[in-house]
Amino acid sequence: MGRDKKQNPFAARKRQKRANGGGGPDRRAEPYQEITRDNAAFIKYYNIQQICATEEEWTQFLSTIRENLPTTFRVTGFKGEAKALLNIIKTELFTEYVRAVAELNGQPAEQVQRPLCLPWYPNGMAYQLHLTRKDIRRSEPLCRLHNFLIVETTAGSISRQEAVSMIPPIVLDVKPTDKVLDMCAAPGSKTAQLIEALHSEPEVHKIPPGFVLANDVDNNRCYMLVHQAKRLNSPCFLVTNHDSTFFPNMLQTNADGSKSIVKFDKILCDVPCSGDGTLRKNPDIWMKWNLAQGYNLHGLQYRIAYRGAEMLEVGGRLVYSTCSLNPIENEAVLQRIIKDADGALELVDAAHMVPGLKFKPGMTHWKLATKEVDTIYNNFEEVPETYHTIIRPTMFPLPPAEIAQIGLEKCIRVLPHLQDSGGFFVAVIEKRRKLSTEKDNVRELLEKPTQAEPKLDESGKPIEEKSVPWGPQRKRRRLHGYKEDPYVFFAEGDADYKSMKEFYELDDSLNERCLLTRCVTEKKKNVYYCSDAIRDLVQLNEHNIKIINTGVKAFVRCENRHTVHPYRLAQEGLQTTNAFIGNSRRIEVQRDDLILLLNCTDPTKPPSTLELKEATQERCKELGVGSCILKYVDPNFTLFVVGWRGTSSLRAYVDSDETVHILRLLGADLRKFEVNKYEKAKEAAAAAAAAAATTSSASPDETNVADKTSEPTPMDTTDPEEATPTTS
Repeated sequence: MGRDKKQNPFAARKRQKRANGGGGPDRRAEPYQEITRDNAAFIKYYNIQQICATEEEWTQFLSTIRENLPTTFRVTGFKGEAKALLNIIKTELFTEYVRAVAELNGQPAEQVQRPLCLPWYPNGMAYQLHLTRKDIRRSEPLCRLHNFLIVETTAGSISRQEAVSMIPPIVLDVKPTDKVLDMCAAPGSKTAQLIEALHSEPEVHKIPPGFVLANDVDNNRCYMLVHQAKRLNSPCFLVTNHDSTFFPNMLQTNADGSKSIVKFDKILCDVPCSGDGTLRKNPDIWMKWNLAQGYNLHGLQYRIAYRGAEMLEVGGRLVYSTCSLNPIENEAVLQRIIKDADGALELVDAAHMVPGLKFKPGMTHWKLATKEVDTIYNNFEEVPETYHTIIRPTMFPLPPAEIAQIGLEKCIRVLPHLQDSGGFFVAVIEKRRKLSTEKDNVRELLEKPTQAEPKLDESGKPIEEKSVPWGPQRKRRRLHGYKEDPYVFFAEGDADYKSMKEFYELDDSLNERCLLTRCVTEKKKNVYYCSDAIRDLVQLNEHNIKIINTGVKAFVRCENRHTVHPYRLAQEGLQTTNAFIGNSRRIEVQRDDLILLLNCTDPTKPPSTLELKEATQERCKELGVGSCILKYVDPNFTLFVVGWRGTSSLRAYVDSDETVHILRLLGADLRKFEVNKYEKAKEAAAAAAAAAATTSSASPDETNVADKTSEPTPMDTTDPEEATPTTS
């Protein structure tokens, strides 16, 4: 009997097409055709809106949005070695950049335009290259630049991000003490900026008292968010999966032990939008753009932003942003929020926080149109009744007297031609008093059952629920493999923590209750650390909202027959744990020692301690076998690296990308680690050509003799089951 299995409708349709003899031409066999960067409805709509002041500026705008977007990146600012890396970028990297671009374009080096330092990004940490992503990926002279961007991005030292996308976190003005919510966080580039701001004062706070809670409605995109933010290794970071339009109230523990509703100091609402500001980066939008997208998203954008305003602390700041140019998604949403708040919310001017940024003020007048932009509407009375469910009265601008009080001119509207960037819209809102719609019923949350009893079928097996408390998912929830692993925090007096504390001389200020694992087992494999505030959020709210990820890896089980302690330090968490670890497991090394250790890429052959400086050898003799911290002090920065003291050896315990990053800071030779994909391809092609030449060099006489012989060839006498199969 066959298994009772649901048929896959997509596979069935594919089989049906095959049975009918094909089903259309194979598009993959056709040559790629460049996208036509034109859309009559788009051009007509924005021309009617008069987003440009003059005809000359409008022409410049159209010309710019048809060009590819230049590459931009920023240096991760809170890391101690950031200034040292920035100095390397401005000298060595940009010298190589000028040489490579000159070779690529066949022009003298003195004529090459140097990278532009974005004047409005704090501390000169962001640069714009006069090259597109395609230029960098596909040009052999730019191979070293491409490798640098890949390695340093993976190491978390830089972030490749569109220039205008960097603006919202800057004007949000996050401090280390702030409770921050990113409502639509994926894929996470802005979230990374928020984390950087949270850790901007490491000399004041070992662990920032604030936190960043990043949320996204799409379960799959949440994991992209985790991947992006994990490069920064923050213990003050939490990822949740929930619909932002009805994000739940969350509980927190006050200083006196009582419970209250969390109110956030800073909230970022980078809402879903039609994305026509990204035409330079995503040219396929030219083919898809129509006004229906903006109309459909208007209500969603309003609900997300208004829910954010309800969760905002009085005196707090909310930033609303989109990568759209459409006033229906921008000014129309804001005027509706400010009006409905009835004086509780106020738009504020944040231009002083981005000095040197070229932008236009928010619009105070706009028009609506049909999807094809063949009919224009100045007010709701002109809209036919058939469109009343699509075009709503709130989408039209308010009367001049009312709109003047809202202050839409304080918004930041960035157009692509102003500074060779993408398009973006940013508005800053501050909360003056509570909204009338806020519901902060602490008792209701406390009385809510922590975990519902599972429903059982007639045979006593649990019934899979189609809906879950954190909102709709892209795929059905399965009983095994899809639900997140639990967050198991250490109890007081945990035996593993006692051994960790003794071996590493951990400071008493490290709260053992903030250590956690992701499974219930006798032998903990990975031990993570999160801040007190994050632990409190997880324990009080894990049954109210789906938590995807939190904590930074601090210790890893690494049992070795020569060591007395089963846990080694994790490089990912050293940025956090270093402040709590005593001196007994530290070795201060010199530059040559660290370069030697990092250049050892074979873990089975670590460098002998006899190869190190005499002072390092003496220190190694004092250490027993096990994990340790390697400290290197430079006049401009200090590095901490996880090491392993063997019985007669010492090695660095870092991954390949961070290895290259540290060697670059030390000014070491990187040729061993640099891979030129173009040279590899040439070598492979040469080897294939040589093999082909060898095959065809057999003489005709020898070939004929082989054809005529009646004796079996070696392959003929081989057992078919023993013959080596050929693979494509």
